[in-house]
Amino acid sequence: MQSACTHICNSPLNPLRPHFLGFLPPQFSPPHLNFTPINHSLRCISCANRTPKGTDRLNARGKDNVWSVDIDTDKGRDGRIRKKKRERRVRKVAKKSGGSGKVMVSGSVLMEVETVLQTQEPVIRPAWNTFSSSLNGIWKGVGAIFSPITAEMEPIDVGKKGEHLFDCYTLCHIETVGCTSGEQKSQIKRRVNWVTLNPYGENHQLKGTENRSKEKYVREDSSSQKKVYDANTGNHILPKYESFNFETSDVMEDDVMSMEPGLVFFEDGSYSRGPVNIPVGEVSESEYFLSPTFKFEQCLVKGCHKRLRIAHTIEFSNGGSDIQIMRVAVYEEEWDSPVNLPDLSAIEFDLKPFSQRKRVQPSQLVGFWKVFEMSATPIYGEETIAEEAEGTTPYVYLCTETLKKRNLPDNPVYFGEEEVLDMADVTVLWLPGGITSYVDVNKDGDLCIGVGWYSDEGINLVMERDYGLDGKLKEIRTKSEVKRRWPE
Repeated sequence: MQSACTHICNSPLNPLRPHFLGFLPPQFSPPHLNFTPINHSLRCISCANRTPKGTDRLNARGKDNVWSVDIDTDKGRDGRIRKKKRERRVRKVAKKSGGSGKVMVSGSVLMEVETVLQTQEPVIRPAWNTFSSSLNGIWKGVGAIFSPITAEMEPIDVGKKGEHLFDCYTLCHIETVGCTSGEQKSQIKRRVNWVTLNPYGENHQLKGTENRSKEKYVREDSSSQKKVYDANTGNHILPKYESFNFETSDVMEDDVMSMEPGLVFFEDGSYSRGPVNIPVGEVSESEYFLSPTFKFEQCLVKGCHKRLRIAHTIEFSNGGSDIQIMRVAVYEEEWDSPVNLPDLSAIEFDLKPFSQRKRVQPSQLVGFWKVFEMSATPIYGEETIAEEAEGTTPYVYLCTETLKKRNLPDNPVYFGEEEVLDMADVTVLWLPGGITSYVDVNKDGDLCIGVGWYSDEGINLVMERDYGLDGKLKEIRTKSEVKRRWPE
C-alpha cells in the first residue's frame, strides 16, 4: 500500500499535468515530521525505474557506508573489516552504432583539498528582503525530467495524439506579497505556467557524438507539430518559445515561499529548500505502510539573470531505512522583466530545450579548481526552542576558500556500452546543459543531495545539502568553483 504522493511520483504520464513537475499539491505533501533522534542508520539507496508501461522499480545495492543494511562484513584476525563479494546485477541497454560514447552516469567524483587559501570565517546571515528582490520578476525557461537510473530523458506529458512529449517551456511569475501572520512581514508567491512539446525525445547525435553545426529554428503552430528537419544534422526542429500562448496554458505550480525551517537562502537568489528532519527510527506495525516523500529543491544563480532549479523527489520508507529516488526534474530560467510590467523585451528567447543540448562530460570537470564555499549549519539545542516554535531555524553561516583537485569518477558508464554496472555504482547523473546531479552517502555516513552547473567559461556552481545519521539537516553548502588554467 502506497501513499497518494508516492502514486503520483510513480506516474510520469499522470493526467494531472499542472502538478507533475512542480511542488506536490497540499493534499499530497507529506508533513515535515519531527522525530526524536534515534541512533538508527538509513540503509539503502535505490532509484525508481519508471517507464511509461509500468511502475516497476529497480532496487540498488546498498552504499558502502553505515547507511546501508546490505553490506556483508566480517572481521579477520587482524580486526579489520572485510567486505564479502557480492554478485553484480547487469541491465541491458540499446547499443549505439558508430560515434564516440558519452558518459551518462558514473560513480562518485573525488574532490581533494590541495591548499587552504582562507580558513573558515563567520558571515552575516543574508537578508530576506534582498533575497526576495533577487527572485522577483518574470522568468522564462525550459524544463525536463531525467531517469535517476540511466540519466535519460523521460516523457513528461502525453500529447493530443497520444504521443509522449519530452520538453517543456515555462513562464514563472514571482512577486513579494505581504504576510500578516507571525513576525514575518512578507513572503514570496510563485506561479508557473507551462506548455509541453517535443515528441521525438533527446537528440541522439548530441548524446552520442559531437555536433558542431547550428540548428535552424522555425516558427510553427503549437497545435500541429510538423516534422521539420535540419538538412545538416537530421535533427527535428522544435517550435519557438514565442509561438505559445502562456496566458491560456496550464498552471504547473502555484505556491508560497516564506522563512520556513528547511529553507536556506543567499542574497543572489540561490537557495536550498527541503525538510529539516527526515523520519528515522523504528516503525510501528500500525504505520508500516507509510512512505514519507519529500521534495528537495535547489537553485543556483549565474550572473543574477540566469538560474538553474533542480528538484529531487525522494521517498523514505521503513523508518528511513530505504531511500528511493523517484524523479529528477530540471529547469533553466532567464529573467525577462519586472512582474508588474508587461513583456516589453524585444530580445528573442534563446534557451534551447534540454533535448537539443550536449551533455557535460567528466573530463570537463577534471583538474584544479579555486573554490569559494559558503556553508549554513543549523543549530539544535534548548536555546533554539523559541526560534523553532516560531517556524524558523537558526543557522550559522561560514565561508572559506581552498584550492581543490577533482579526479575522474569511478565506473563511468557510456551510452555506447551494452552493459551497465550495478546501481550501487551509479551516483552522478551527467545531464545536458552542463548539469550534474547526485544523491550519495559520503565517507562520514551523511546523505548528500547535490547539484552542479558547469559553463564553458570554466566556472562550476555547486549546491549540496547534507543529512546526518539521525535524519536531521546537518549542513548546506554553496560553492563557486573557477578552473585553474595557468600552468603548474
